[in-house]
Amino acid sequence: MDVNKVLFISQEIAPYLPETPMATMSRDLSQAVQEKGIEVRTFMPKYGFINERRNQLHEVIRLSGMNLIIDDTDHPLIIKVATLQPAHMQVYFIFNEDYFARNITKQLETVTSPEDNDERSIFFVRGTLETVKKLRWVPSVIHCAGMISALAPLYIKDYYADDPSYRDTKVVFSIFDDDLPQPLDERLYDKLKFDGLKESHFKALKGKWADKLMLTKLALEHSDGVVQCAEHVCPEVMDLVKKSKLPFLPYQGESGNVDAYIDFYKSL
Repeated sequence: MDVNKVLFISQEIAPYLPETPMATMSRDLSQAVQEKGIEVRTFMPKYGFINERRNQLHEVIRLSGMNLIIDDTDHPLIIKVATLQPAHMQVYFIFNEDYFARNITKQLETVTSPEDNDERSIFFVRGTLETVKKLRWVPSVIHCAGMISALAPLYIKDYYADDPSYRDTKVVFSIFDDDLPQPLDERLYDKLKFDGLKESHFKALKGKWADKLMLTKLALEHSDGVVQCAEHVCPEVMDLVKKSKLPFLPYQGESGNVDAYIDFYKSL
């Protein structure tokens, strides 16, 4: 497959958040891919922790203003952007005051209000995918990182299955040693159903709280490939990867290997 555009959807990106393995990988890999001459777009949530003035974020008026309906309620979508130096790479931020704080907080909203993580995840995923459509940018590969992005493969392969922007896109899901503070609310099933997704694609969620294993399984079922981005991943997740029989890229070390990632993208 020819790979000329890669979309990164990440829960965390350094230096906007502390340098966790996920935040560091999301920054370093996207920069390295861009340096190889591939067009890159990178999206993350605009958490209250992120200082807009220090990081020089500004709103992109032409991309903002859309309302996303989640569980029969309108939520305005605000898009902000910053340029990551020295790579001159733009990072887009998904914001809505219902899900992300306006003021600086000491913890991420995923931790301080975990009861909203189901809708926060839907909003982040849909907000990202709708914004990419507005950019008139068609990615060859979408690389997802973090549990907040775990619904992205489902939406790409179902909600946006016939959309020209995503119809031929390959989806890669990253596995880390991360988890959510608590499983997603059992009403996630109803909210996905409200969006018009096919129930057969997420029937396992009915009447259950979606924990890390359920979300990982759901993501793998709608992905084209999976990469291990942490040296140590719990055995239960690795079992899911093995059972999925998806193309698999093993852990490439802390420094990563951009050529291995690009070759993996091309093989899908």
